Amino acid sequence: MSGKLKSIAVYCGHQFGNKPEFERDARAVGEMLAKNGIRMVFGGGDVGLMGAVANAALEHGGHVIGISTDDVMARQEPMHKQVEARVVNGVNLRKQTMFELSDAFIILPGGVGTLNELTDIMTMQQIGETKKPLFFLNTHDFWQPLSDLIRHMMDSGFIECFCDYNMHNAETVAELTEQILKY
Repeated sequence: MSGKLKSIAVYCGHQFGNKPEFERDARAVGEMLAKNGIRMVFGGGDVGLMGAVANAALEHGGHVIGISTDDVMARQEPMHKQVEARVVNGVNLRKQTMFELSDAFIILPGGVGTLNELTDIMTMQQIGETKKPLFFLNTHDFWQPLSDLIRHMMDSGFIECFCDYNMHNAETVAELTEQILKY
């Protein structure tokens, strides 16, 4: 993929987590996307980090598309009322739709859902189904344990070469912004 990234999916938690830096950086990412004219695609929720990143993008004039399912909205995450909303049938179609609408992916802190979305993209990169870039924002060293686990998988002979992945790690929003704008 070459040229400017026009649409980026943001994966993150539907809770705020226990560190104020998580929300601060989520809001900064939403602002950064909006200010650079990059459409944001996300899980559609109006709560936690999902709500924070979407609200910040909207506050700065960004275009935001939320993808959710009836089940998710009914049980835990109300759909954000101010975004372009798309409701699909099932979590697998939700992930596929987010993937298709995006040129790249940003991974913020989150839970099992975020980890699932992340590993789906990593698997597609590993088997050659996509070259779309994956950007980690390692707020407060949140993703360090995953990095350690991947290193352990390599050392144990289960991953031959990390070079198969188009992954970028940023420690700050400024570093993330630089990586995205250079891509």
